[in-house]
Amino acid sequence: MTDVIKKFKCFYQDHSAKAKMGATRRFTRSKWGNAICCLFIIAAGLFTMLPLIYAVATSFKPLDEILLFPPKIFFVRRPSLENYAAIPTLLSDQNVTLSRYIFNSVFITFITTLVHIIISAMAAFGLSKSKFKWRNALFMIVQFALLFNAYTLSVPQYIIFSKIGVIDTYWAYILPQLATTLGVFLIKQYIEGYVPDAYIEAATIDGASYFGIFFRIILPLIKPVLLTLLLFSFRDVWAMIPQGTIFSENIKTLPMVMSQIASGGIARSGSAMAVTVIMMIPPVIVYLISQSNVMDSMSSAGIKE
Repeated sequence: MTDVIKKFKCFYQDHSAKAKMGATRRFTRSKWGNAICCLFIIAAGLFTMLPLIYAVATSFKPLDEILLFPPKIFFVRRPSLENYAAIPTLLSDQNVTLSRYIFNSVFITFITTLVHIIISAMAAFGLSKSKFKWRNALFMIVQFALLFNAYTLSVPQYIIFSKIGVIDTYWAYILPQLATTLGVFLIKQYIEGYVPDAYIEAATIDGASYFGIFFRIILPLIKPVLLTLLLFSFRDVWAMIPQGTIFSENIKTLPMVMSQIASGGIARSGSAMAVTVIMMIPPVIVYLISQSNVMDSMSSAGIKE
């Protein structure tokens, strides 16, 4: 009987070793396979960068190269800064300088992004860690709000803005973004996955207030998802163009200027691309700062209920 058991153990060990070796061989690529995968990833990355390369190249092209046929899409023979220098000239018929548009964009984006992150974090903290009766129903409403497109809300939004008197003011930019629910959804999922209740219970025993727990414990722990929301919110607010609520030139932003310049046709396409490049710089900087936190935040939102 002992010999049979020993033989069975030897057979099982040999079979397990062979299975492990087979699994290792199955999932191990050769050097050529790794090289092909790397080349494919690099090619895909370069393909996604083509619009960016085209915008930068066109912004440095003089008008004769833009009108050249056949066109040289990604090549510039005689780089020039005349498209950038022409931007203030294109706006010279108005009483508003380009610096005013830049100030409006920076001011609105900074204030709206900061307040939106704070409101979303506070709402998510309340929905995830509070024990009030209707929190699940409220979170269900938040989830349903994600299904609505901004264009479907334009008419009721205009009616509300006209009633409260915020048309043609900075509030027309700020208020719609504060009510977006993506930030609440992301932060709530992250808090439930990465912030244990034990931290809050310990802080409560030590006498910390609700706001003290939020600002001293919750915010430092959810820094990755806050940086992720910073990226999304900054991108949306920076490129926002209000429809039918802004008419004064004094409070218009860079995206609205770009649309005005682009309406001039192909003769102004170089200047339009120059404005596009200027607008891309801040979002790229924000992305470089927050890119390492995007994956963790999105994965936590995807696998948690």
